[in-house]
Amino acid sequence: MTNQTTRRTAARLIAAGVAAFIAAGLAFGTCAAAAQGEPRVKLATTAGDIVVEVYPDKAPKTAANFLQYVKDGFYNGTIFHRVIDGFMIQGGGMDEKMSEKPTRPPIEHEGRAALAKGLHNQVGYLAMARTNDPNSATAQFFINVVDNSGRLDPTASKDGYTVFGKVVSGMEVVNKIKSAPTGNRGMHADVPVTPIVITSATVLK
Repeated sequence: MTNQTTRRTAARLIAAGVAAFIAAGLAFGTCAAAAQGEPRVKLATTAGDIVVEVYPDKAPKTAANFLQYVKDGFYNGTIFHRVIDGFMIQGGGMDEKMSEKPTRPPIEHEGRAALAKGLHNQVGYLAMARTNDPNSATAQFFINVVDNSGRLDPTASKDGYTVFGKVVSGMEVVNKIKSAPTGNRGMHADVPVTPIVITSATVLK
């Protein structure tokens, strides 16, 4: 092999190595961006801060609805008005006087699609509250404090509840809220005796 041939072979190997390195870097960057791309929301409450991660790729309409309410400042001043240890904590729709805030129109139920993508009503996961009508969810949400997958996930015979996010920081606050003393206020049961207020809800990224 001549020196010229050797140099050409080396150059081709170097070029191929550089191309492979760049491709690997781009692939890693894409994966990292995907892993870090989920929006996060901080719920600052009178019991402490809770940070939740939202999944637009798994429940797009539900996630967008929740994030829009956050951006609009809707949740500021609302309370966790229904707290049941051994089940869930629910909030996002009423003020301290137990007056329900006016909302945008209800959204389409995405429970089965979210379930198919791996979201279950498990400890720390967020889902939308609703009436008996599956397509009635507006602003209220709940955080599961036990594994409710068998109770609240969709099945062939029931619509279940749409999961769209999970708590990534502040589960100790969730556990504090679930243990709060509760009572009745008007027609409402399981209301914390001392209001637990969401003082602000902010999109972190």
